[in-house]
Parts: sequence; structure tokens; C-alpha cells
Amino acid sequence: MPLIDIHVLEGVFTDEDKERILLKVIDAFGEAAGGRMKENTSARIHEVKSGSWARNDTVMHTELGLAIRRGD
Repeated sequence: MPLIDIHVLEGVFTDEDKERILLKVIDAFGEAAGGRMKENTSARIHEVKSGSWARNDTVMHTELGLAIRRGD
């Protein structure tokens, strides 16, 4: 059944944040897909090492991820 992979920078989200994200993503997918999909959907979070991810012309570091999260 569905497996949803989420990639985030290490150190940007707490364990509580990640738990909330996982459960909300599963809820949203189940609502969108209908039927019994929610109970058959898995999700996992992969933490990518700081500096091992780039977006456009910017290498992403934990500090930048935290600044984005704060809205800086």
C-alpha cells in the first residue's frame, strides 16, 4: 500500500514535530484517497545531513532550514 517518504534537513524538526508531520500527512492522504487508504498508508521521515542538499543555487544547511522555519 502507499508509502510516503518525506525528506527534511537534520536538526530542523524535533521528534514531536516529526511525529505530528507524519500523522497529519497520513491523515491528509487518507482523506484525499478515500476508502480504507488511511489505515493502509505508511510514512517515514528521512533526515538529510546538513550541506547534502541543494535547492536552485543554494546548498541547504540546518541553520538555513531553521531560519526558513522561523520565517526569517
